[in-house]
Amino acid sequence: MARYHIETYGCTSNRGESRQIESALRDAGHYPVDGPEAADVAIMNTCTVVEKTERNMLRRAKELQSETADLIVTGCMALAQGEEFREEGVDAQILHWDDVPAAVTNGECPTPGPGTEPILDGVVGILPIARGCLSNCSYCITKFATGRVDSPPVEENVEKARALVHAGAKELRITGQDTGVYGWDTGERKLPELLDRICTEIEGDFRVRVGMANPGGIHGIREELAAVFDRHDELYNFIHLPVQSGSDTVLEDMRRQHRVEQFVETVETFDRKLDYWTLSTDFIVGFPTETDADHAQSMALFREVKPEKVNVTRFSKRPGTDAAEMKGLGGTIKKERSKAMSELKREIVAEAYESMIGDRHRVMAVREGTGDSMKCRDEAYRQIIVRNADEQEIEPGDFLDVEVTSHQTVYAFGDPV
Repeated sequence: MARYHIETYGCTSNRGESRQIESALRDAGHYPVDGPEAADVAIMNTCTVVEKTERNMLRRAKELQSETADLIVTGCMALAQGEEFREEGVDAQILHWDDVPAAVTNGECPTPGPGTEPILDGVVGILPIARGCLSNCSYCITKFATGRVDSPPVEENVEKARALVHAGAKELRITGQDTGVYGWDTGERKLPELLDRICTEIEGDFRVRVGMANPGGIHGIREELAAVFDRHDELYNFIHLPVQSGSDTVLEDMRRQHRVEQFVETVETFDRKLDYWTLSTDFIVGFPTETDADHAQSMALFREVKPEKVNVTRFSKRPGTDAAEMKGLGGTIKKERSKAMSELKREIVAEAYESMIGDRHRVMAVREGTGDSMKCRDEAYRQIIVRNADEQEIEPGDFLDVEVTSHQTVYAFGDPV
């Protein structure tokens, strides 16, 4: 769990984005503190309306860099003029608003609040299907808060999902520290059964997104799980498999329960079963034992699997973890490796969205965006922004067909057809 400090500049839309960031952080077990000095990470949501504002943003970013352990810069200036922060020597991660919550986790499992009660947020229903995990990662502090996996029965989770849909949920988000090991505490692998029953037994127009699943847990059920995705249109063709490193040596030091070959085999299985899907993964750069050769292996794996959504995180020590006792790498090394991987990320993700231009997709409107726009998700959970939403009377929960017209690296723009 991380302590965070967030500063927001600019318009009402930016304040709305910050509220969404904070909501996601709190859902993941992180908590705010007063001031950057007490924080593990500072988040700066920037504005770029005039030149004077830009100068103030750069000045404040430099101040925050010296006041906190880790800095994330997001918002309008970060997206439009991110290079200015780099040129000024600001040591920060430059991220889209949507990528901020995942970056704060430092590669750890999410930590929802007490219990596993569902939450309805607009048209989004959040369903934690279990608590705890089976992993023992050397860098993760979350396991101290959540303990071993504890899985409620499938029937109980189906009923919670049904209640969310009846209450107005159009998008069900299946969450947990590691959704892939749901049921393992009872000696069964129940995730495919749960997803199949949600899609077949609950009436209504809705979509289901499966949350983070570690490769070690998914590998043994990959064929069955991919078949469930192929069978049900209600499931977004999206899977989040955090590989963390392309080096088996580093994975062993991290005490991850998978190796690179298992991760690749799982990706290949979904490639065979699904024509159009999104692979989301995470990489930790600068783990204490990561050599130049290890980093090169991560870059090579990145190029091989070409994930459409990627969280790149610089390693930072969490108190009480075994990795905190290791001799760390210098900040310059971590910065250089993070920059190289982030540049590769922008290149590969941009290629994915570029390839969508001209295609038509069935999307669901999820949330209001900046200005008069609507954030929508297509069949593979890729974000497509529809502008002039009020004029076209588009509201959250609506389904519509769009044609992709352009993109901005990590999301596309589409027009209703």
